[in-house]
Amino acid sequence: MNGFEKRKEAIKEKIKNTVLQMLTTREPKSLRIADIATEAEVSQVTIYNYFGNKEALLREVFIEYIEEKVNEFETFVESGPPLKEVVSYSIFLDREAFASFTPQFIQQQLAGDPELERYIERLTNERAMPLFVRFIEDAKRRGEVSDKVPTSTIVAYIQMYSVLSQQFLAMAQQSGRGEQFAEEMIHLFFYGICGLEPGDITK
Repeated sequence: MNGFEKRKEAIKEKIKNTVLQMLTTREPKSLRIADIATEAEVSQVTIYNYFGNKEALLREVFIEYIEEKVNEFETFVESGPPLKEVVSYSIFLDREAFASFTPQFIQQQLAGDPELERYIERLTNERAMPLFVRFIEDAKRRGEVSDKVPTSTIVAYIQMYSVLSQQFLAMAQQSGRGEQFAEEMIHLFFYGICGLEPGDITK
C-alpha cells in the first residue's frame, strides 16, 4: 500500500469512526452528510467519493462493527472460558451494540437491505452457531452443562435470549440499575426463578 492509499484508508476510518460515535446520540435518519463531514473534518465530496451515499456509509460501518465483535467473541471463546463467563461476555457485547446502534437502526438496516440481511444470516449460520455448538459440547465434557438437555435445545434457549437481549437491555436501562439487572438475568439464565445453584440441597 503506497502513501496515497494509506492516507485514503486513514480518512475512511476517520469518517466511519465519526459516524459510529454520532450514532450513539442520534438516529440514522437525522444524520446528514454535511454533519458527518463537519464532525470528521473532511469535505462532503470526500465522503461521496469514498462511499457513494449515506446509506452505503452506514452499511459499511454496521458490517465492520459486526465483523469486529464476532472476531472478538471467537477469540474469547477459543481461549476456553467457563460457560458463565461466555454468557456474561455475550451480554456485555449486546450492551456495547445497544449503546452504538438502537434496535430501530438495526431493523431499518436489515429491512431496507436484503443483501445485508443475507450477510447476517450467513454469519450466524456459518460462524456464530457452529461456534456455540462446539462450545456447548466442550462445556458438557467439562460437566458445566447437563447431558440430559440436547445441544440443539440449549442452542434454541440461547437464541431465545439473543432475540430478547435488546428488550432486556432496554429494561435494564429503564430500571436505573443496569449492572445489577444484568447479573440477575445471568443468574436466571443458569438457575431459573427457583435460584437453585449446584450444591444446593432440595427437599
